[in-house]
Amino acid sequence: MAESMKGLHRSHRCTEISKENIGQAVTVMGWVQKSRNKGGIIFTDLRDRSGILQVIFEECDCGSAVFEKAATLRSEFVIAVEGIMTARQGAVNENLKTGDIEIRAKSLRILSESATPPFPIEENSRTKEELRLKYRYLDLRRPDLQRNLMTRSRVATLTRAFLADEGFLEIETPTLIKSTPEGARDYLVPSRVHPGSFYALPQSPQLFKQLLMCSGYDRYFQLARCYRDEDLRADRQPEFTQIDMELSFVDVDDVLAVNERLLQKLFKEICGIDLQLPLLRMTWQEAMDRFGSDKPDMRFGMELKDVSETVQGCEFAVFRNALAAGGTVRGINAAGQAGMPRKKIDALVEFAKGFGAKGLAYMAIQTDGSFKASFAKFMKPEELNALAKAMDAKPGDLLFFAADQKTVVWDVLGNLRLELARQLDLMKKDDFRFLWVTEFPLLEYSEEEKRFTAKHHPFTMPMEEDWHLIDSDPGAVRAKAYDIVLNGTELGGGSVRIHQADIQEKMLEVLGFTPESAHEQFGFLLDAFQYGVPPHAGLAYGLDRVVMLMVGADSIRDVIAFPKVKDASCLMCEAPAAVDEKQLCELGIEVAKGTEE
Repeated sequence: MAESMKGLHRSHRCTEISKENIGQAVTVMGWVQKSRNKGGIIFTDLRDRSGILQVIFEECDCGSAVFEKAATLRSEFVIAVEGIMTARQGAVNENLKTGDIEIRAKSLRILSESATPPFPIEENSRTKEELRLKYRYLDLRRPDLQRNLMTRSRVATLTRAFLADEGFLEIETPTLIKSTPEGARDYLVPSRVHPGSFYALPQSPQLFKQLLMCSGYDRYFQLARCYRDEDLRADRQPEFTQIDMELSFVDVDDVLAVNERLLQKLFKEICGIDLQLPLLRMTWQEAMDRFGSDKPDMRFGMELKDVSETVQGCEFAVFRNALAAGGTVRGINAAGQAGMPRKKIDALVEFAKGFGAKGLAYMAIQTDGSFKASFAKFMKPEELNALAKAMDAKPGDLLFFAADQKTVVWDVLGNLRLELARQLDLMKKDDFRFLWVTEFPLLEYSEEEKRFTAKHHPFTMPMEEDWHLIDSDPGAVRAKAYDIVLNGTELGGGSVRIHQADIQEKMLEVLGFTPESAHEQFGFLLDAFQYGVPPHAGLAYGLDRVVMLMVGADSIRDVIAFPKVKDASCLMCEAPAAVDEKQLCELGIEVAKGTEE
């Protein structure tokens, strides 16, 4: 039967005790990790969020009643123990922070008993994730997950303190807003008071933080909850937290500078790493040309090389036809991999096809300097030599080539580069390589919608020197937009915002908005822009992604208390779920039969 803790007060968490407390009376509380009855003595490992402490129950110390009660302890029982701190009598456990001390118990209260857990509560659990997420409240007892969430809390606290010291004000923005187009799908919330009308949950606080700049608040931030109805990946959830900020009277360099100092502070305090400032910067165009990605992983080389000129005029039809169609031929050098088995190479060819490649040409430079290439019979020896030279290849290297339109080649080789790095173990989790990617395209053409869409959002400022191209060549206009990338993951992004009414109106026109439709969607912002708008810019990080990389987790689910799975459902509380018919009637909603089925 569970006992009360009346009259008891916890004096320490388990690992807040050290050798300095030897001889003191202490009271600790927590969960039983395991308990071992050795006859006349019972060893119990007590666990709380700080770690594990060994408790000794011996009849001569605690009396027969307490000893008998201790003999009933099982894993995950919640207990309170009073006792005396002593040096550990047996062998010291070097793996525990408290491995050289233990408590000699004087009293024991069983505050709560536990059924047998469906899986062991232990670090680096091998239990299937689906089962662990169903019992997430148990999974969250695991020490590794608890460390992750404590790190997340610390990151949030440090961020708030840093930004406050930099003159930022923490201001909350609404989470029931108007649905706007562009970007991912909104989650909609029906209104009971306004039948047939819907709120949207915010994908970001974008418009409101710009309005705060119009209102003179100068520097704003919040840890904002955001919602996007999109397909999930390892680093994506339907609801997530942004470190969101906006600044007035600034340009690109000002925003990057304050955020570099924030990152320097966080990674010093959390990871013990001294970031050297300024961080590396690279334009979007350079990133795509060198790495085939706008979020390149800088922990390793294997850069893309453009060999279009080198193979111009060769007889290999794949190269020749791609160039004739206005495409490009590029390659990457897997240094030292000339001996890669054919089966492995064939698997990489199939991998490349998954990103739009029709195939993948390859060439190995043997140790004697000779070539073994999938296209050797279509090229002269001097052409093969020139190709190897253009790729900076040495004996023992393996070269891969893709030939197609530039965007396809970027995608194929950019992903092949990452796959090779995974196979060759070039991605060290404790090697943090930051990069600012700048000057993104302002617009990108959507083949599906047959129009230009905003690369970031409709309020992004174009580069002044490119604005004259907005009518003649809109795809060539660069934006004052920037992303912060760490180890191939986009941590966050932002831009300088448009603050001139004429540029904003033209931008919306290019995106296909009529003056009427623009005012219908963004009227409150456009109206505000008539009353004096300061130049302003901002940035938002995915807090979950930042913490994920800091702790070396493979998924943001490991740094979120109650995450969703791939279909955006919660296995623990079984959301989303059907609701009572009465609720639907109040909202004026009828669920289609096909949807129910």
